[in-house]
Amino acid sequence: MAKVNVVFYSMYGHIYKMAEAEAAGAREVPGVAVKVYQVPETLPDSVLAAMGAVETRKSFAHIPVATPDVLAEADAVIFGTPTRFGNMAAQMKAFLDATGQLWAKGALVGKIASVFSSSNAQHGGQESTILTFFPPLLHQGMIIVGLPYTAEGQSIHTEISGGTPYGASCVADQGDRETPTENELALARFQGKHVAQIAKRLFG
Repeated sequence: MAKVNVVFYSMYGHIYKMAEAEAAGAREVPGVAVKVYQVPETLPDSVLAAMGAVETRKSFAHIPVATPDVLAEADAVIFGTPTRFGNMAAQMKAFLDATGQLWAKGALVGKIASVFSSSNAQHGGQESTILTFFPPLLHQGMIIVGLPYTAEGQSIHTEISGGTPYGASCVADQGDRETPTENELALARFQGKHVAQIAKRLFG
């Protein structure tokens, strides 16, 4: 049975919702076991409170916290991170920086990796966040899987929507816009299923 783990960092819940959609898509593939993890928080509670993130983080407090071992145990890992100035969040970077022993053993070589993201504006760095996420994965010897244009929601012109050929994304507006949108969640489900199908072919 192929194993797919979704590993994310979320502050306000947008990436958590996308992570659940990724996992739901992966679970559509028979013979694939799916688990969801969040990376450790590095900010003190006082800072999270000042950022208005304490209440939103309660919605996914039940999700277990990842250790590097959850990468090694999986056949495929789907990573999710919000955008911080065009790059991954520091919490996710700290998690990846703790995988040096996996690199030394070649523990992730040949495993599948895929990435999804969010930003607070349509052009807020969704694509650059995913693209700059790839180098650490390539250093680990992982096989990168993106989001193909067979996902029809990639090409819509009727609404503002995330979604890139590098991975699913969402526009995480804190205002009136309901986020993620159904199209953004559909793209995340497509990505999760796509990764799971490939993992099953290689490892199932």
